[in-house]
Amino acid sequence: MTGWGLFLAALITFLLTHVVPARPAVRGRLIESMGRRRYFAAYSVLSLLVLGWLIIAAAQAPYVEVIPPLGIFRWAPLLIMPVVCWLAIAGLSIENPFSFGGLGHRSFDPENPGILRTTRHPILAALMLWACAHLLANGSLSHVILFGLFAGFAAMGMALIDRRNAREMGIEWIRLSRNTARFSLRAPHPWPSRWIGLVALAVFAVLLHLHAPVIGLSPLP
Repeated sequence: MTGWGLFLAALITFLLTHVVPARPAVRGRLIESMGRRRYFAAYSVLSLLVLGWLIIAAAQAPYVEVIPPLGIFRWAPLLIMPVVCWLAIAGLSIENPFSFGGLGHRSFDPENPGILRTTRHPILAALMLWACAHLLANGSLSHVILFGLFAGFAAMGMALIDRRNAREMGIEWIRLSRNTARFSLRAPHPWPSRWIGLVALAVFAVLLHLHAPVIGLSPLP
């Protein structure tokens, strides 16, 4: 299977691996059988594998221009990806009662929400920024579908998760979320540890190095 067929298969697989586990009954059974931390760790690995397949399939789809390949747009991923890596690492390093991805052991403190003051959904925020940056730099039809879907999925996911949490938590939602935001430009409080930034830079360097051999295209303008 090649071309648009491969892209469609990868796209459907990606949607299924995100829609099916998101159903409360399925998600609850998986967490009960695997444990919360194991579930989220396994789900993160699966999501990354499917994401990689989808990106490769989009690159191999026939080229149909939608956004002109302007040189200035090639800078968007290079400038935004360090922020994406920082958000993702910061989000994974904490305990997050509002969204998925938090694997940290330190209990959440509503008075000192850390990165959750900037966004309750660091992983989804990172996904949205990653998608928007790559949408500008890759203007073919397959990539517009791919990255547009990711950006919309992330934005919609934030709203749906907040709505579900507000319904399930009741009055606790107001107490726990009062110093947080769905997505904002507010600085974290307290600021994530220095090692978060160092790990994020290391991850960015690895992604930069592997981009050409894995994706087949240099990320440098």
